[in-house]
Amino acid sequence: MTIKTGIVGAAGFAGIELVRLLGEHPSFEVGVVTSDSLAGTPVSDLYPALVGHTDLVFEKHGIDALEGCDAVFLAVPHTAAMSQVPALLEAGISVFDLSADYRLKDAAVYKRWYATEHTSPELLEKAAFGLPELFASELARAAAEREAGAAALVACAGCYPTATSLAAYPAIHTGLVDGTVIVDAVSGVTGAGKKATERTHFCFANESIEAYGVGTHRHTPEIEQILGLEGKVVFTPHLAPLNRGILSTVYLPLSAEHAGETALEAIRDLYTEFYAEDAFVRVLPLGTMPKTGSVAGSNACHIGLALSAAGDMLIAVGAIDNLCKGAAGQAVQCANIVFGLPETTGLTAPALPV
Repeated sequence: MTIKTGIVGAAGFAGIELVRLLGEHPSFEVGVVTSDSLAGTPVSDLYPALVGHTDLVFEKHGIDALEGCDAVFLAVPHTAAMSQVPALLEAGISVFDLSADYRLKDAAVYKRWYATEHTSPELLEKAAFGLPELFASELARAAAEREAGAAALVACAGCYPTATSLAAYPAIHTGLVDGTVIVDAVSGVTGAGKKATERTHFCFANESIEAYGVGTHRHTPEIEQILGLEGKVVFTPHLAPLNRGILSTVYLPLSAEHAGETALEAIRDLYTEFYAEDAFVRVLPLGTMPKTGSVAGSNACHIGLALSAAGDMLIAVGAIDNLCKGAAGQAVQCANIVFGLPETTGLTAPALPV
């Protein structure tokens, strides 16, 4: 099966990661990559690492360029996707949106956090949430819609929410947790996008770590929605001088029933069983904590677990590559499911050893 594919916003970091991954995919055939500012420029001129791997040339954005595609990946800024999604769906093209425009199910919440009125709120319920390990049923619904002849819409989960939620969800889902969940997460600079700012410019980001968006980061409501903890998540992101990677440390207060009573070995067994069928999640041995370097370039998530000295707080740490499992790889994983392929197709390469 050949799936004709387009990538909108392919010049950005998540977009070019899609080009890299889909260029080796046995079923998705990328025929269109768009960037208004770089139209006419060969992809390999901008990213020489792809010399010999692609002869694609950037084209201008527009529905006309994407006609004939079966699937389109949107690697565009937040608020930009919703101006394109309705027309793509109307044209019968399944959409995999890497932005936040269709992740939140409540248009009022979206407006509050993104300071923009949602222009197609009727599509929020249609959108399947793209975090396969936790929302398999929504992706199965999207696959059934596509199989029945309708275009599917998948809102791929964000990078911080992915690392955080995979680390926290099993404990919350099984009733171990009671109280406010604290999240301290660290991201590499590519998570801020391709355009340099005073925060991400090399001279400011190198040899420095800073907290940002403290108490106001837009991924907060997404994490709360995934975990079912509205108003009970305090999320603080940090920028570190890394190219790739997210490390999310989640502090989960155990309920009175479990505090001091539940052994860490039992919690690890719970996590291992929860993710037993998920090819990309690895629960590490007790005493071992994840590293961003161990997942770089891969679609993997590594999870480490510990208890506080008093035994009343579970500390769950998740590591992912923000450009892969946190963006492009996750989108490909979702697309595999929607198009009836094994979800690991094209994503089995290991992380970079060094």
